[in-house]
Amino acid sequence: MTDQVTKSIIVKSDPQRVFELWSNFENFPHFMEHVKEVKKSGDKRSEWTVSGLLGSTVNWTAEMTRLEENKRIGWSTKDQEGSVTTSGQVTFNSLPEGQTEVTVVMNYSTPAGKAGKAVADLLANPEKRLEEDLRNFKSFAEGTHAQTPG
Repeated sequence: MTDQVTKSIIVKSDPQRVFELWSNFENFPHFMEHVKEVKKSGDKRSEWTVSGLLGSTVNWTAEMTRLEENKRIGWSTKDQEGSVTTSGQVTFNSLPEGQTEVTVVMNYSTPAGKAGKAVADLLANPEKRLEEDLRNFKSFAEGTHAQTPG
């Protein structure tokens, strides 16, 4: 079964700057609590390490499926054990006064079994987790923006 979560937030920075920060996936540990490390492994691929339950980690490969400069990033993932898949997109919409609306739509599916249960626990309350991650991104982006000259 596949579920979907959608959340938006307004960031006080222009779409180009917000897109630059988000599209550098190695920034994610700065604003996503459970993301421990992201390493680029090709033009469109990255390797992710996320903290799990009781000190465990979950690893997966993500692939960018769509890239529209300053507008949209699409992705698809599969963990190395084959227990979870996610896909989705993040969009960056220009608003007045140099602001950007960031909207994330995420689809996720976890299979049955022990591995699926572990990942389902990691994804517990994905709406709340996404909302927290977006709030953290807003703080990160606005803090970084404030430190950028000009």
